[in-house]
Formats: sequence, structure tokens, C-alpha cells
Amino acid sequence: MENIFYPLRFTPIYQTYIWGGAKLRESLGRTDAPASETCAESWEISDRDDGMGAIANGRWKGMTFRELMVAYGDEIMGRPWDADPNRPQDRFPLLIKVLDAAKTLSVQVHPNDATAQQYGGEAKTEMWYVLEADPEAVVYCGLKEGVTPEAFRAAIDENRLEEWMKTIPVKAGDAIFVPGGRVHAIGAGCFLLEVQQNSNTTYRIYDWGRVGHDGKPRELHIDKALEVTLWNDPDNALTPPEPKPPLGDISREQVMKSPYFLLEKLSATGTVTLPASPESFQVLFAIDGEFTVSANGEHVKVPRGSSVLLPAAMGEAQLLAEGKTVNIMRITEPRAAAN
Repeated sequence: MENIFYPLRFTPIYQTYIWGGAKLRESLGRTDAPASETCAESWEISDRDDGMGAIANGRWKGMTFRELMVAYGDEIMGRPWDADPNRPQDRFPLLIKVLDAAKTLSVQVHPNDATAQQYGGEAKTEMWYVLEADPEAVVYCGLKEGVTPEAFRAAIDENRLEEWMKTIPVKAGDAIFVPGGRVHAIGAGCFLLEVQQNSNTTYRIYDWGRVGHDGKPRELHIDKALEVTLWNDPDNALTPPEPKPPLGDISREQVMKSPYFLLEKLSATGTVTLPASPESFQVLFAIDGEFTVSANGEHVKVPRGSSVLLPAAMGEAQLLAEGKTVNIMRITEPRAAAN
């Protein structure tokens, strides 16, 4: 019986925000990106009504990701999947982006599963993998010990919130974990891969005195932020890599594992076989260089800084990295850890 599943490329969805830059065009050669100095995000893999992805190749070209999930959710996910379009929790569980922070983002926080259930909004745990960083680039991630809600609000009112936040210098290859409830901001000069729960709930706390496109201060959500913030959060946001057994001829290391996503950096040279992952989808992101992925008669070139989704039912794939070793981020669900 013919296996109809194949590597899926998506048409990127670009977002312009006041903190964006031009690296998606200049660094990655994305000629389809807006010719704007505020092109901030490329939504690479998105099953959201406010930014719905569409398949860009093969027999399902032009189909939206939502339509594909309704038709083949079980096969995409690797488990029974009630793909009722009226139940958002049954959408693809992750949202994957590339971010260009030419300017520092607002200080913000997102609910976690518990606080989203209690106070509303969509839970959002995320991580950042640094693709490029200016020499002095930092992220702000977590609050210093002893910060109370009262002190936090006073620091906002007095425009000195930065002194209460943990500042982390970053460089290419760093991975930062941002669970729901951890106050954070991406600093200027960071170019990132972001993997997150499929959510767009953000509570903006502090915006460095800026104004939006309309010349007015952007809306803040301080009361909501105080409800969902983690006040005793001692964990280090910067996570070190962990060596893992190779996948055949592909070397790998674990970049980050959470209840919602597993990230591994694969290194491939020449033509290698990527084993099937029947328990989970796989998203492959080209960290450097480019590669071609082939399965079931479909051959897909993945340029640097781009992504491809492999359905769980697709079976094994062939990866061709021409000329040199290519580093690839593999994004799956945690149950795929044994693969």
C-alpha cells in the first residue's frame, strides 16, 4: 500500500512589530519576507487562525495546516487525534518561529497550564535557541531572588524593573528555557529559533518607555501578569547540551526537553538515513547550511534557517547534506526520546 505522507514545507507567515529588523531577508535570504526594517517573526509551523500555515509542496500544496490536521491528525501526530476544528486544544501542539530582535522586546510573561486554567488565556511555555547574536547581546529571563509582587509593581511604576531581572549574556548555540510564569524579554541583537506551546497569550509588563506605530504607549497587562508570574523561580534558564546515542550515522545531542517539546541537534554529513518516528512528528530546522530530505518520492530542499515537518506515519527519510556537515535541529514530542 502506498505511503502518501511526505516531508511538508510550509509558506512562512511574517509578522512586523516595532522591535523587528531585516535579518530574515539579509541573513537568511528570504526574498519573500517584507522589505521592512520591522520584520520581526517568521511563523514556520503554525496551526492558528491568527496565522494559519499552508503547505507549500507536493500533493497537498495549498491546503491549510488546519485542513491537513482535520484529515490526517492521527498520522501527523503518531497517536489518535480528535481533530475537531472547534476544539483548539486539538490543534497541532507547537508553534515554531524565527525571531529577529533588532530592538529589545517588551518585558512580558505568559500563563502556564495551571494559571491559564485558573485565570484564562492560553498556556505558553517556550524556549529560544540562539542562531546569531551581537557581541553584547543578552536576554532577560527570570526574577532575582526575593522579588515580591509589591516590589515588582513599584519597580514598574518607577521605571527600574530591569534591576530586578536576571540578565543572561548569549551567543550562537545557547538554549534558554522560558516556562509559563517566568518573566522575560529578548534583548536587542538576538536572532532566534523559538519553539513554544501553540499559544499567543502574552501579558506585557514593561515596554522601556516606547510608543507603538500609532505614536502611543502600547497596552500593558500588569494585573494579569501579577496573577501568572512565578515569584520563587530559582532555576537557571540557560540549559547545557547533553550527549545522546547517535541515530544510525547521525550524531546528536539533546538541547532541551520539557513536557511539551524535545529538541535535539543532529549533525549529518553526506547521505544518511533518519529513522522513522512513529510515535511523534518531527520538525527539522536547518541551523547552518542546507540539506535535502527525501521520503516516499518527495525530495525537499531545506535552506539554512528554514524548516520541514515529517509526519509520524511517513516512515524513514534520507537526508542529503552536500559538501560539509550540516547541523539540524530536530523538534519532536518528549515521548520520542527513545528514538
